[in-house]
Amino acid sequence: MDTLTTVPADASASSRKHALALSNLLLIVAAMVFAMVVIGGITRLTESGLSITQWNVVTGAIPPLSHADWVHKFALYKQTPQYLEVAGPAGMTLSGFKFIFLWEWTHRLLGRLLGLVFFLGVGWFGVKREIPRRFGWRLAALFVLGALQGAVGWFMVVSGLEGSRTEVSPYRLSAHLLFALFLFSALIWTALDLRAVARDPNAKPARFTAASAITLLVLFLQLLLGAWVAGFRAGYVSNTWPLMGGHFVPEGIDWSNGVWFAMTHDLYLLHFMHRWWAWVVVAALVVFARKVRKVPGARRASIAIHSAFGLQIILGILTVLSGIAIWLAVLHQANGALLVAATVWGAHELGRQPSLSRGRGKA
Repeated sequence: MDTLTTVPADASASSRKHALALSNLLLIVAAMVFAMVVIGGITRLTESGLSITQWNVVTGAIPPLSHADWVHKFALYKQTPQYLEVAGPAGMTLSGFKFIFLWEWTHRLLGRLLGLVFFLGVGWFGVKREIPRRFGWRLAALFVLGALQGAVGWFMVVSGLEGSRTEVSPYRLSAHLLFALFLFSALIWTALDLRAVARDPNAKPARFTAASAITLLVLFLQLLLGAWVAGFRAGYVSNTWPLMGGHFVPEGIDWSNGVWFAMTHDLYLLHFMHRWWAWVVVAALVVFARKVRKVPGARRASIAIHSAFGLQIILGILTVLSGIAIWLAVLHQANGALLVAATVWGAHELGRQPSLSRGRGKA
């Protein structure tokens, strides 16, 4: 006979309510991470990232409030290689400095608010003992990831303040962006697991399938290339599509230091790889989305994947043809994050497992 464990109706309803509320909190935090990715793109494209030369966790949340404060902040920026070699000779004024400062300040403030919302929100659930079983350690890990993301961000900024660099390291920039997208994905995955618990308190966490791993690896390589293209400003080497300077394989690639060096440093080759690896990503996502579509109830996730990669291709081409118009480049980065979200959603749907309550021991 079946020996299923029954849960009192009131306890079950309460557990579901708490799981749904916690899921909503994590989705709000994920939306804040998305906003940070978008503002981070604006910060990069407006060359605002090095305008704040200090990292003060508490006092840094307050912007300059007087003319003297602004003059002081500007004086600190004037000591950076970026000002001495680029902004200064270009004639930057205090007004121009305020513009870039406020973008970077907004980016950092959002990071502070994100951490506060997560810490206080999850802390409230913890104090009330309303965190579902098996999720405590995952929420703690998410908090650690968020803190590490802040450290990686400052590690990136420091690369543009030391030595003779006039901008941040492209490799540290890519680490900062990819770490943010990993945190974004982890928040969404955990929120979806909690939503499953809200539907069924005995639901098992989704598993990470081989198909999901392969697809996300292909997408990861494209995101990495995109971050390098952004960091090296390789997007500016060609404003034509599909050819680059009248050639499929662009002229000017420097192979003198070897293939690997060219693949990680040469602007022409990075741009070329990013625009054509995109079609490998498309092929992988088409196959993946069709697999997701076969899962009962997962049609919306499949549609989201198709829609996101279709729009991403269009935005990428338009960004190139525009000569890297800031608004198009920002939309391209924003939709890239949405493509990650859609793919993670599909991966979660593909990895759904039967409830723990199904088929428990028969006697």
